[in-house]
Amino acid sequence: MARQHTIQKSVSLEGIGLHTGEPAKITLNPGPENYGIRFVRTDIEKRVEIQADIDNVVDLEWKTAIGKDGVNIFSMEHLMAAFAGMEIDNCLVEVHSSEIPLMDGSALPYVTLITEAGILEQSAEREFLTIEEPLTYVEGEQALGVFPCDHFRLTCAIDYKHPALGAQYTTLFSLKDFAGEFAPARTFTFLSWIEKLREQGHIKGGTLDSALMVQDVDLTNEHIDYMLRLFNEKGPIKPGKNGFVNNVKLRFYNEPCRHKALDIIGDLYLLGKPVKAHILASRPGHEANHRMAKEIRESIAKGKRAKSGQLKKALEHSDILDILPHRYPFLLVDSVLSIEQNKRIIATKNVSFNDPFFQGHFPRDPIMPGVLQVEAMAQAGGIMGLYGQKVGKDKAIAFLGIDRARFRAPVRPGDLLRIEVELLQSRRGTIRFAGKCMVDGKVTCEAELMAMLTKK
Repeated sequence: MARQHTIQKSVSLEGIGLHTGEPAKITLNPGPENYGIRFVRTDIEKRVEIQADIDNVVDLEWKTAIGKDGVNIFSMEHLMAAFAGMEIDNCLVEVHSSEIPLMDGSALPYVTLITEAGILEQSAEREFLTIEEPLTYVEGEQALGVFPCDHFRLTCAIDYKHPALGAQYTTLFSLKDFAGEFAPARTFTFLSWIEKLREQGHIKGGTLDSALMVQDVDLTNEHIDYMLRLFNEKGPIKPGKNGFVNNVKLRFYNEPCRHKALDIIGDLYLLGKPVKAHILASRPGHEANHRMAKEIRESIAKGKRAKSGQLKKALEHSDILDILPHRYPFLLVDSVLSIEQNKRIIATKNVSFNDPFFQGHFPRDPIMPGVLQVEAMAQAGGIMGLYGQKVGKDKAIAFLGIDRARFRAPVRPGDLLRIEVELLQSRRGTIRFAGKCMVDGKVTCEAELMAMLTKK
């Protein structure tokens, strides 16, 4: 039986925040059993403990950030990877700024810190998340799959069509290999990317040795002088014969791919418990990792509800009419199977020959219009956003935008359309959520939508 672990004593580490450019210090403290990984900022008066959980993720652009009650902590993915790889279940992380220090761009400094603190086995049993059915996520060139396995295993591949990188792949067979084979892998980026970010005022704490710099621009003397001024450095900056600026020696021949695997390990540990599964990933990123983590959580929750016989209608048709202003023929949600206020909703629509849109939309080969599937997701999101509000008195919802809409398969008369919507972000009355429609477990449509809760 596996036991939970924490650290034996408090230890600290100091560095610079990549995005803020501010001095950054963290202190790891032992945590009690079943405590999980929690973060708290000590540079502000407001003490808010933020659980390291996917529901608390507030930003995924170039980093993973969590927040609660207006207090945010940035760039914690490498530290989370170290916790996962070293099998630390319980720890309180005090952060003396808004960001975790970047250090050398790998998880090795955090692994070293945990080793310095010592690992303490606790009495409580370690709980694992197990996968019973395969899950997939595909968006553009990114693809992730999760498959049942009796332990954690990860296979990752990247191909950025650049000669310095080429096609790379790696496999982590066991977390016992993490500290020596994956923790030292540094983050990588293209020189043109970091130049543009710096010009836009981002990565204020970034230096030219903060990551493996893939040379994808011609480093003339004039360009080198510009880069030195841009990053306020003395140099040197030399063209890399191996494709990396200054001919930086790689720690592994496939170090960039190993770092992508490291990021997956850190992002998936935001599920709060270790996962027993085989993860297959192609050109992953933080947002794709996050979406896959949500798929895992929802899949496990569905399994639990099905086993307990709790998969019943949470809202009937009359309840929906009390929440939404839509009426026939434009009400596209028939029932709600489950709903968690401000988190997620699962709804259904019975697609019938009697639906009026079939009269003119390919009547010889009737197909439900994709835009109406998007509307169904929007209505489900509206129910989620308005659920529990004083609907009909002073609350309404206005939709602001649709992004990343994809139509995957046709929906025909007789199909039962399953509509799943999850909240991605809620800020100052504006909500952003991801939705998908499915028939018999196959995704037919997916999109991200934005809406605003308003007063009438």
